[in-house]
Amino acid sequence: MRLFVPLLAAALGATAIMPSADARPRDREQDEVWRGTMQGNIMPLRVIEARIVPRMRARGASYLGPELHGDYYRLKFMAQGQVLWVDVDARTGQVVGKSGF
Repeated sequence: MRLFVPLLAAALGATAIMPSADARPRDREQDEVWRGTMQGNIMPLRVIEARIVPRMRARGASYLGPELHGDYYRLKFMAQGQVLWVDVDARTGQVVGKSGF
């Protein structure tokens, strides 16, 4: 225990003075979605989820969440221990691909 405390203090002190590797602000996924929605380039995620999630729940899948990949949303589901992906065009709301089924 006597050795642990000085090592912990040294580690905490070193991290306090070290700058982050990249201190620039990052363009977050949510910002991209918001801009696209405001510009009318993509549909709101909630509209797309309202179309897709009930269909997948009817098949016994649990919704885990979305990701935005450029011009399409990838909706992630779990069913019977298997991960399922539904790719939806962010502009039209049409399903453009599925995997894990």
